[in-house]
Amino acid sequence: MTDRRTVIADAAITTLAHEGMRGFTHRAVDRTASLAEGSTSYYFRTREALMFAALARMAELDTLDIGDLPEAFGTVDLETLTTMLTSVVLGWLTDGRDRTLARYELSLESARRPELRARMRTHGTTFRHLAEKTFAAAGASEPQRRARTFVSYLDGLMLHHLTRAGASELTEDDLRSACRDLLVMALA
Repeated sequence: MTDRRTVIADAAITTLAHEGMRGFTHRAVDRTASLAEGSTSYYFRTREALMFAALARMAELDTLDIGDLPEAFGTVDLETLTTMLTSVVLGWLTDGRDRTLARYELSLESARRPELRARMRTHGTTFRHLAEKTFAAAGASEPQRRARTFVSYLDGLMLHHLTRAGASELTEDDLRSACRDLLVMALA
């Protein structure tokens, strides 16, 4: 059975994705989680504490999505990396869509909240470090810079897809090609 804090954090993610920051209240999270009014505020007294709980839960779920990537990154060929990246990104755009939307809501909010920005950087470090380690093992020059750039470009690709800002939605083949292009650029 899932503990109450996890249920609330999951409901907070869903609420952020569906209602945005404007609709992100303790009562809205109670409704999303089908809990009695006041339950969320009992566990997370402030809106900030609730945001931090949602962010920590997103990082936990993202880590599970990434799973156990091969340790010997340098021996993994481009097509294998492309397949792995495409799988993760596709998951974040489909089954994990609410989580990805919630992350972008919190990203925008972090521009106005230094404490949230600091937490987001901490959680994001794990993923930037993973990219850096991958690029270093593959022999890319300046792996730290390349990892930062790669993660930024990947974020832009996902945001573009989620908001449907382009003329059409990316197909799975389009997404795979885009992931491959990003990896080629990062590993060049």
